[in-house]
Amino acid sequence: MTQILAIDTATEACSAALLVGQTTLSRYEVAPQGHTRLILPMVESLLAEAGVSLAQLDAIAFGRGPGSFTGVRIGVGIAQGLALGADKPLIGISNLAVLAQRCWLDSQAEQVLCAIDARMGEVYFGAYRRMGETMVLQGDEAVLPPEVAVRQGLANLAAGSGGWLGAGTGWAAYAEALSPLRNQLTGLGAELPDAAAMLPLASLAWQQGLACEAALAQPVYLRDKVTWKKLPGRE
Repeated sequence: MTQILAIDTATEACSAALLVGQTTLSRYEVAPQGHTRLILPMVESLLAEAGVSLAQLDAIAFGRGPGSFTGVRIGVGIAQGLALGADKPLIGISNLAVLAQRCWLDSQAEQVLCAIDARMGEVYFGAYRRMGETMVLQGDEAVLPPEVAVRQGLANLAAGSGGWLGAGTGWAAYAEALSPLRNQLTGLGAELPDAAAMLPLASLAWQQGLACEAALAQPVYLRDKVTWKKLPGRE
């Protein structure tokens, strides 16, 4: 019986979820400034409800980004602390993938264009298509100006068939700039990821042997090099 804990603090949403066999328990709250206050009580509540200890888990999954720099760091740090204390491996899951997976679980959307507001006039962008019971990245995740995301998104639409759903905070944050692409979508889904939607992705990764030692877990910001280039005097 697979038992995986998932936590996510990478965006405005703070969430935790627990998979015990075929049962999923979850906690979710939109609290942009409350992640450090909320996440551990959420974990403790889930474990208590399920009657499971950290030592009984197979692995701990976490939202590895992209998202808020501070939020991603909080999630990675807490996941590493829990994993090191319980001697458990970690599974890093893309927050864009979690967002797409949430759309599949919520509304059976099979093709999703994810755009999370990355600030600085950009979006974290990724296209996902359902394969089996999980959403799979088509191409690469990237941090892009909205007009570039429009071109990439339209290329995704042209390369496939069937409708595409939009998801993420970027669609509202850059509504005008993204409108040429938004007008080609069937609608908009979830704005924020949820750890409950992380569990199917984490379970598949666990089965594929993709967990790593806690000390090796890494965040994914996508913007590392972009930010460096934008600093004064850098090229």
